[in-house]
Amino acid sequence: MEVITTHINADFDGLASMVAASKLYPNAELVFAGSVERRLRNFLSQEIRNLYDFKKIKHIDLTAVTRLIVVDTRQRSRIDRLQECLDNPGIEIHLYDHHPDAPGDMPGDLEIVEEVGSTAAVFVHLFKQRKIELSPDEATLMALGIYEDTGSFLHTTTTPADLEAAAWLLAQGANLDIVNQFVSRDLSARQVGLLSELLKNTSTYTIQSIRIAISTLTLPDYVDDFAVLVRRMMVMENLDVVFGLICMGDRLYLIGRSRIPEVNVGVIARDFGGGGHASAASATIGGKTIFEAEEQLVRLLHRHVRPQAIAGELMSSPVITTTPGVTINQANKLLTRYNITVLPVVTDNSDKKNPTGLLGIISRRVVEKAIFHELGEVPVSEYMTTDIPTLPETATLADIQELIIENRERLIPIVQGEHKICGVITRTDLLNLLVNDPSNLPRNLLQEDEHPSTERTRNISTLMTQSLTRDIITLLREIGETAEALDMQAYTVGGFVRDLLLQIKNLDIDIVVEGDGIEFAKEFAGRKQATVRTHEKFATATVILRDGMRLDVATARLEYYEYPAAMPTVELSSIKLDLYRRDFTINAMAVHLNPERFGTLVDFFNSQNDLKERRVRVLHNLSFVEDPTRIFRAIRFEQRLDFKITRHSEKLIKTAVKMHLFERFSGPRFFGELKLILSEDNPLGSLRRMSYFKLFPFLWPALRPTLKIDRRFVHVMTQAEKSVAWFKLLYLQERFEPWIVYLLAVFSRSRVRQLGSFCNRFELPNKQCNLLVRQKTEVERIALDMLQRPFMKPSEIYWLLCELENEGLLYLMTIARKKYIQRDVSLYVTRLRNVQPLINGDDLQQLGYRPGPDFRTMLNHLIEDQLNGKVHTRAEAIEFVKQRYPVNLSE
Repeated sequence: MEVITTHINADFDGLASMVAASKLYPNAELVFAGSVERRLRNFLSQEIRNLYDFKKIKHIDLTAVTRLIVVDTRQRSRIDRLQECLDNPGIEIHLYDHHPDAPGDMPGDLEIVEEVGSTAAVFVHLFKQRKIELSPDEATLMALGIYEDTGSFLHTTTTPADLEAAAWLLAQGANLDIVNQFVSRDLSARQVGLLSELLKNTSTYTIQSIRIAISTLTLPDYVDDFAVLVRRMMVMENLDVVFGLICMGDRLYLIGRSRIPEVNVGVIARDFGGGGHASAASATIGGKTIFEAEEQLVRLLHRHVRPQAIAGELMSSPVITTTPGVTINQANKLLTRYNITVLPVVTDNSDKKNPTGLLGIISRRVVEKAIFHELGEVPVSEYMTTDIPTLPETATLADIQELIIENRERLIPIVQGEHKICGVITRTDLLNLLVNDPSNLPRNLLQEDEHPSTERTRNISTLMTQSLTRDIITLLREIGETAEALDMQAYTVGGFVRDLLLQIKNLDIDIVVEGDGIEFAKEFAGRKQATVRTHEKFATATVILRDGMRLDVATARLEYYEYPAAMPTVELSSIKLDLYRRDFTINAMAVHLNPERFGTLVDFFNSQNDLKERRVRVLHNLSFVEDPTRIFRAIRFEQRLDFKITRHSEKLIKTAVKMHLFERFSGPRFFGELKLILSEDNPLGSLRRMSYFKLFPFLWPALRPTLKIDRRFVHVMTQAEKSVAWFKLLYLQERFEPWIVYLLAVFSRSRVRQLGSFCNRFELPNKQCNLLVRQKTEVERIALDMLQRPFMKPSEIYWLLCELENEGLLYLMTIARKKYIQRDVSLYVTRLRNVQPLINGDDLQQLGYRPGPDFRTMLNHLIEDQLNGKVHTRAEAIEFVKQRYPVNLSE
């Protein structure tokens, strides 16, 4: 085992050096030798708690350490209990430090020591030599180490190498705002006290949606450099705008600091007779008390803090609209006639209360898909997008940028009041404005058209390293290397990426290749000595590795559906179109696996935001029409992940249900989705949602009692969940299918023929159908029998239950009306059914019995006495047989 550590009371240079060392020793564990500074704890909790897996000493087997990497110290006494590792046989010691030689320094097998201002600078020198790149987060952390140890380059120990290192880190993307937040000059004892008083006397005002802090303080005499305290308070409390009104002796001072363009503190200071810049200004105020000055400051803020309203000037008006009753075909003609891509849908003019009320929008893409599916005569109201953001005429540039750039909206309706549409702003309108005024140009705009922004394509290789095993990382790299050798691009996609970001374990790896997926699968299987199964029709393949792990490989493809609810037809496409065909945004992300871009997250559809907001959203409005099974998947993901189906997606589900698309379904596909829902730990929530969307009449039309979820239904399903959970906690290593238990629970108030009808409707295999029917029939018969027999002997329980499968036993516990029935089932599962006769057929032959059918009878009787506690040992078993079946009777 390799361990990276630093000195006790670790500071930023120690932390940065540990993380830097982990890039040279990627398999090493990061272990703090002791406590860390308070600022460091705050940084760990706010910035990098999910990026690195720091271990405590108590979780490390010190005797197993074979290499100890110590950074930012060489003193044995400063690594606390980790000193014990130094006595391990054959241990290697690697040291990285910037401190001068001192008594007590440990000798190392490898020592890299440079006389610079920080150990982080030592690692920067190594990284530059070895051409190792850093992520912005890593660069920021190392910059923190350098700034802290050099006192922001003011300590006498600072060297030119520290400045060069900082410059290199800035080029790597270091964020100085974060550095400034955590590293600053030490305050004197008096300054600390004044800062505390300043914080206590702070009031927060919200003006034009901007939070502004105003601090007031009265001091008997003048305090030099008070602006440092105001700045320190701003950094500590992460404030955007702060004003200090400080009365010192007989004078009143105003100090203002701002880091947002909406508040120009120079303008405010000038109204008080002072001056300064937009971000820093001050004034000396005469003739006013501190209270009068605060009132005037608030009035000035209300006057000056008013972001420019530009929506009314930028919007296009009048708006080309349509009404909800217009058909898809008619909407298509409007889109073509006016050469537009999005059409707002407003209330009919006959609605005098709301003559131009906005109801939704419908895009050319949705219209064309609907026409392809022969839905041209359906009104646009069925497939318009209703969950759309709007802005008022007073909206600012920041408001518009947030919707178009951050939320990727192509068109924003501008409304008066709540719904009356008066104009629209398109992405082109915003681009034209920004190009004409580059000062407003956001950094990520140039990537926003058809390519994901820098944020959307962030590298998550660090997260992958922390969340995945070394074997999986190696496997993914080998996939990327194989694709590179074939001049292809490989990605891992879908649920694996979603769960990786949510930090949920998922080893179901799907690979998409830009190129020939089948050719790639064959090449990769050859390299790994694995087997491969190809599916030419869908351009997919399955690679089965030698350890049994399966990889599904697909060619980047565009699926289109010949008719609603059909199986997809496949054409080659790019990764973006491949992701667009997927069911929901949360499943429409990919991670690049080729060596040069390994770990780069690809997110074209703002999927990360949906993960953050915990919502399930379809990618296009005809998604449920093309594949109604997605309705079941939406419900399953919502319940499993504790997410929420968006309001617009709910509307689309209800529309698909009204269209009766299920009548054109492929039975096994729908049952497959239902089976997955019933295999979840708590399927009752999904069943409630299915009932809400009126799916029960489709699933089991013959079951009138279950067309709605009543108290009895809830009770039965809850008991089923408890039974399944109980069985799992036994850790019996026995396979069972929870979905069978839950399906039997659903049909608990139905007749066997209705269950059979369900099996036929969804084309269940005969084996599964027979199992369901048999377990339902037997369990319900046994339940009635046990209801009349509260005090059965163990042997009676055994013979009554021995023919039931595990699923049948759990179904029996589910429908049991009495606690003693559940008790008896539990006794059978945990003890009785594992009882074996203490002697066997060979023993009977040695006792002189002739083999034959009587052997089974004899052993069954023996088991009964064993179960009932009458026979305990082998000797007693032999004696029982001799007395019960004299030898001469068997001859």
